[in-house]
Amino acid sequence: MSAGRSLLTRRRGNVWVRSGIILLVVFFIWVQMNFLTFTNTSVQNQEYTNESNAIFNMVPSVLHKFLTPRPRNTTHSNGTVINTAYKPILNITEIKKVIAQYNLQQTVHNEDIFGPLQNDSVIIVVQVHDRIKYLRHLIVSLAQAQDISQALLVFSHDIYDEEINSLVQSIDFCKVMQFFYPFSIQLHPNEFPGADPNDCPRDIKREEALIKKCNNAPFPDLYGHYREAKFTQTKHHWWWKANRVFNQLEVTKNHTGLVVFLEEDHYVAEDFIHVLKLMESTCKTSCPQCNILSLGTYLKTFSYYGDPKKKEVMRTIKQQAILNAAQMQPSWTFQVLPSLYQHSQKVAITAPFTTD
Repeated sequence: MSAGRSLLTRRRGNVWVRSGIILLVVFFIWVQMNFLTFTNTSVQNQEYTNESNAIFNMVPSVLHKFLTPRPRNTTHSNGTVINTAYKPILNITEIKKVIAQYNLQQTVHNEDIFGPLQNDSVIIVVQVHDRIKYLRHLIVSLAQAQDISQALLVFSHDIYDEEINSLVQSIDFCKVMQFFYPFSIQLHPNEFPGADPNDCPRDIKREEALIKKCNNAPFPDLYGHYREAKFTQTKHHWWWKANRVFNQLEVTKNHTGLVVFLEEDHYVAEDFIHVLKLMESTCKTSCPQCNILSLGTYLKTFSYYGDPKKKEVMRTIKQQAILNAAQMQPSWTFQVLPSLYQHSQKVAITAPFTTD
């Protein structure tokens, strides 16, 4: 009996020892994993800090404010937290009222500092979605551009966002205007021109779409795809923005100068306005038929003169243009149809009209 009890006691002791060893191993692994996570996080934070410091070092200190997000919350002594930088989140109906007011007022900020827009001044139009990090760097690059104080900087938004608004309205180096695309997905989340619940799936076959009777079933695009609201919005916004600038603003009514179209993720060189004016001057003598100038391209290499046939065609066009070009005032010759936003269509349809 005594030997049996001793054996049982040893077995129980072995179980406790094994359990203790297992727990020790698990604890050791847990410590190692947390240490590695902490180390990786520290390294990432250090890398982020180094990157941020490097960026700040390349930017004049007076422009750091455009790269620094404003604090969102402040804690009072009674423990309550309030938002000191941004207004409360608005619902769709409230946003529609706010942007309608923006679009109606057509306010030009900083006009009291830099004076009214001259007819030959450069207008810079920026199409903005929601990528504020890119927008911050674009604004920094614009702030450092030569002669920017003489330009009008216009922001066209398809998202109403208080943080973005605050950033844009903090610009103090030139005249600034904001307006808002009223047919955005944000304002029409469940209907055209947003994503309608009855929209055809992008990759559905035409035959299946006809059976399903989804929107625009008979009309896929050239690649057999159906409308995607987020991509269509970009196109519609571009055309609406262009017509807004050329046809609907009081400040541009008598404008005859250059209009530059940018997007929130672009970045400009310090001399881009100077180069643009040189290009305009060159066009008057060397390419009078040119109506669009490009300050940049997404292609790494591009040359019309690499092909002898293209070179000959370009020479012929240039000679003909010089002989026949008449002195004509610049004009915008495309108009978005008003019916575009009244029913479902896949792409932005435009109709040419003459202003003469």
